[in-house]
Amino acid sequence: MITVTENHSKATAESIAQELGADWIFADEPTNDHDNDNDAGYEAVRLQKVLSQAGVASRRHSEILIRDGRVQVNGKTITKQGVKVDPSRDIIHVDGARINVDEDKAYYVLNKPRGVQSTMSDEMGRRCVGDLVVGKLDAGERLFHVGRLDADTEGLLILTNDGELANRLMHPKYEVSKTYLAEVLGEAGPKLISTLREGVELEDGMAKADFVRVIDKNQGYSLVQVELHEGRKHIVRRMLKEAGYPVQRLVRTKVHTVQLGEQKPGVLRALNSSELTSLYKAVGM
Repeated sequence: MITVTENHSKATAESIAQELGADWIFADEPTNDHDNDNDAGYEAVRLQKVLSQAGVASRRHSEILIRDGRVQVNGKTITKQGVKVDPSRDIIHVDGARINVDEDKAYYVLNKPRGVQSTMSDEMGRRCVGDLVVGKLDAGERLFHVGRLDADTEGLLILTNDGELANRLMHPKYEVSKTYLAEVLGEAGPKLISTLREGVELEDGMAKADFVRVIDKNQGYSLVQVELHEGRKHIVRRMLKEAGYPVQRLVRTKVHTVQLGEQKPGVLRALNSSELTSLYKAVGM
């Protein structure tokens, strides 16, 4: 059998080389362009502090981003230092990408092991995702899974309480890519690649892969990487079976730019800011 592994590169934030000039002047008093500062529940925080806490950049580099007109709040470009925002209400973009600043929202990646149901609870008492994450979340934190992996499929599963993001990630309109490693019976080659790229006819219509690569072949088995953007049930297994290569093991390794990497089965981790920003951008948020 073939051991499934995949090298990956960690997402890194864009470096900011430009430094503040010597004549940089801070406002003596915070400048606030909001009309709702006096609303009940409005929590005003300096914009550069919010960016820093969200992991976008250091406080100093956040000030550079603001100065250079790279930050928008509710669609308006902000260039003044000292502007205050409410992280729970205001929508903030940096370089066109939305930044998560709502502390009530949670975003995680789980490496789902084989044999685990993609549900938060199971009426039949079968082992499920909820069993894996209980005790690892904050008190009262409730999550749901973005899409499903069947019980026999392993790998990357996003968990969140952000309904809008979850719905968009699953919507065919946004064509969010998903990458799988499949161990199949048979020694695959160029014919399999062309077959999956050109498309195979399934009982519910034509299915095509965006990218296919044969990674390894060994003693009657092959390791095949498949990338596609649709999410029909058992789509990868059905495509490979139709092409003549039954799947023996299937692992989802990537959703858009979020990668499983070396994350062990059963391990839960939080999405980092660059991963979350990339997902927001992919679905137009």
